[in-house]
Amino acid sequence: MNIEKYLLKKLEKEMDQTIISSSKGNSTSIKFVNNKVVNISLNDSHSIGIFVAKNKKIVSTSLKNLNQKSVDLTIKTIKSYIKKIPPNEEFIDIAKGPFKYKEIKQTFDKKLENLNHLDLIEEAINSSNAKRSSGTFATSSGENLLLTSHNIESQEKGTGIYFSIRALMTKEASGQKTVTSRILNKKDILNASKKAGEIAKQALNPINGKSGTFDVVFDSLPFACLVNPIGTALSIFSVEAGSSFFHDKINQNVGNFTLIDDSTLPNGYNSSKCDLEGTPGKRSMLVDKGILKTYLHNTSSSKRYNVENTGNAGIIIPSPSNLIFETKKGNVFGTDKGIYITNLWYTRFQNTSTGDFSTIPRDGIFLIKNGKLDKPIKNIRISDNMLKMLKNVVCSSKKPEQITSWEAETPVITPSVLIKDVKITKPTV
Repeated sequence: MNIEKYLLKKLEKEMDQTIISSSKGNSTSIKFVNNKVVNISLNDSHSIGIFVAKNKKIVSTSLKNLNQKSVDLTIKTIKSYIKKIPPNEEFIDIAKGPFKYKEIKQTFDKKLENLNHLDLIEEAINSSNAKRSSGTFATSSGENLLLTSHNIESQEKGTGIYFSIRALMTKEASGQKTVTSRILNKKDILNASKKAGEIAKQALNPINGKSGTFDVVFDSLPFACLVNPIGTALSIFSVEAGSSFFHDKINQNVGNFTLIDDSTLPNGYNSSKCDLEGTPGKRSMLVDKGILKTYLHNTSSSKRYNVENTGNAGIIIPSPSNLIFETKKGNVFGTDKGIYITNLWYTRFQNTSTGDFSTIPRDGIFLIKNGKLDKPIKNIRISDNMLKMLKNVVCSSKKPEQITSWEAETPVITPSVLIKDVKITKPTV
């Protein structure tokens, strides 16, 4: 008997609910700095997540040392903890199977097994045509197994690709693009590198930006950084914790957009047959043409509120899978006085319950004059309110991109987006 089934057999005898989630795979991560590879990391891993509940008392832990002694000690420790801890009255149950799971397209690419990472990185650097380029190229391949005491067994394999390149012409003239995918598309990586280099060249000799209110075009990369906290705020956990700017807004208008969470999306970076409880993956309409329809739920929270389970467990904290942002299509550069932002960092909320936040544009930033890109600028900050900005969404470009980044851990599929009347301030020193 394998370790996962051994754990389930031992624990389900004494627990009301048991979940065993196993992840086994390998990854390659290569870092390049100033056109040269500086680090190659190869990793093989096998870890097991364990969740148990008894009389509403819950324990969650992980296991990486998979020898018999360690496994038995973990079981003993779990049993000891479950006797001592208080019950969690918010917990009700986990999903009850069995379920039939649908296969998701474009989640595994056998070509990654024989990929020459170094050759592709060299091609990408050359495609940027910049003075120097730095970034990361990471690939992964693995298998996930989910077993529960409620008649659920799911097994799936998948691959992942993340490529990020920052091209520089000078210290102040840079551009960054990323590629997030489950399958290899060499063309996407080379096009992203070329685009990063083009942004860097356009950003030469920037002038200081001015404070004021501007129409702002967010490229896909920076806009994904803003959609991520929207996804967090839509978790019922955030709502109940009082840290969501969407609290008490079900069936209300929250902006000029549609937002979907889809764990069945072909090539979606977080697509999966099921969530961490075993609930089958689904496509959930969170915001429909501006109207907030639902929060993100797991089994327990959906039962507490008597609503549909969106399949987003996190047993404790429901979380989004792949967020899809949509709005009216149009000419995002159709403004007389605006700013085009190609990247963001340090997005921080001063008040998560009201949506007040600030963030710093980086890499290429450009003025828009009469619908065209004008001079590059620097040294600006966005200081605004998320709810206000969402109601000021004007339109989007036609082509969406799948984005993950340092500030966008949840995959976001979004085009470039135009938002009117965004408050621009000067960064503090």
